[in-house]
Amino acid sequence: MTACAIEPSADPGDGGAPPVGCSITAEGAYAARLARSGGGGGAAWYPERWTLDGPEPYAVPLPGNQPEEPGTEVQPMGDGRVLVHRVAAGRHLFALLYPTGPGTGELPLGAVECPADSTGMRLLPPVPGGERAYALAAGPRATVLWRIAGGAFGPERVAEIPGRCSGGAWLDRTGRMLAVDRETGGRTKAVVVDLERDGEVSPLLQIAPDSDDRLLLADLDSGLVLIGSDAPSPGRERLGWGVLGSTLPVRFPECLRMPDCVVTPFAVQPGQVLTPERCAVALRVDGAFGSWVGVWRPAERQVRHLPAPEGWLTGAGLWTPDGELRLPCSTPRSPCGVARLVAPDTADAGGADRADGAHGAGGADGAGHTNGAGGTGGAGGTGGAAGTGAASGADGERPGNPEATTPGEPGDDPGAAGTPAAAQPRPVPLQQAPLARLVTK
Repeated sequence: MTACAIEPSADPGDGGAPPVGCSITAEGAYAARLARSGGGGGAAWYPERWTLDGPEPYAVPLPGNQPEEPGTEVQPMGDGRVLVHRVAAGRHLFALLYPTGPGTGELPLGAVECPADSTGMRLLPPVPGGERAYALAAGPRATVLWRIAGGAFGPERVAEIPGRCSGGAWLDRTGRMLAVDRETGGRTKAVVVDLERDGEVSPLLQIAPDSDDRLLLADLDSGLVLIGSDAPSPGRERLGWGVLGSTLPVRFPECLRMPDCVVTPFAVQPGQVLTPERCAVALRVDGAFGSWVGVWRPAERQVRHLPAPEGWLTGAGLWTPDGELRLPCSTPRSPCGVARLVAPDTADAGGADRADGAHGAGGADGAGHTNGAGGTGGAGGTGGAAGTGAASGADGERPGNPEATTPGEPGDDPGAAGTPAAAQPRPVPLQQAPLARLVTK
């Protein structure tokens, strides 16, 4: 249903992205998280699998013979099993968990020993299809890509990538093209790793020669990508967007600049194959007063801020093709629930917002509600996710195809550091050679 870029259960060596409450399969059928039983000093951690594609979500606990460590990673597979990544005595241990009546079955996959100078090993986001799983082991000069599940003999070394790699996003539905953020020579650039060409590496983002360009999120249907780069403001990362295979430059909308807040995109509306600018994007916003949800479309010039539903597994969620944002939640009354927020289409939302103005987090309108095994009611009055002014109106931006806009329009900063104000800056477009080869075949 969506493609998420970074979904760690903990932070075993990939600083930068805030930790996420749970991991969701690329198709949205299953989720997994590390849950806690009891409280105080007697609390114990255990893996838990959520089923999300039925009439109501439900959870299945998968406790082992002993409690898990808080830093244990879990990831759902396409068949409902849960991959668990444990660290013990300097070794990374992997196993598949599955329910067996009242107990938990465990299929050991093997172990990986990382060098002493390694900065850690972490699971990559779920692969489309859910049959395989991969992990990155980053060292000071090179990063090793491992296939953890789906191979013939347990963990298998797939490729060694020069430089220290972080992040991770799948760019196609076959699980062949993997984008990672590679740090070399003091700069971080997103590159593409072709798993069918023995890990061949090609450039993906080259916005400016001296900028740090990271890929944060990618949609497999429309090619929409969310990018973090300091090209428009050296030393300060800005959130931008582009389209894979497009000749248009990366855009850095002013509305995505939120001072004193950390903004992390975590889900994109799928199914918008020909209209990436109409994809709804869910944003996690972390500020001084907590975390909340933002919803934005590239064709719009405003972000709709919504209060986070009670018990939200922060940073986790998915869109349906018809524009419903589903956020997994867990409260004492409803340990397994999903808050549903409907995003009106851009054209439908524009007139109301031009008349009433944008609604902030404390006054979002609409009909957000929560479904769960416990039958909880509305999620604190959260409203419809979209509804900011349509791309036509007082702000002067035109709707529809983003090619109708020009890089010099006010409100969108195309991001060319050091360019005089009188000039029309034109940043370097996305580099798409690896994906072009894939399409032509």
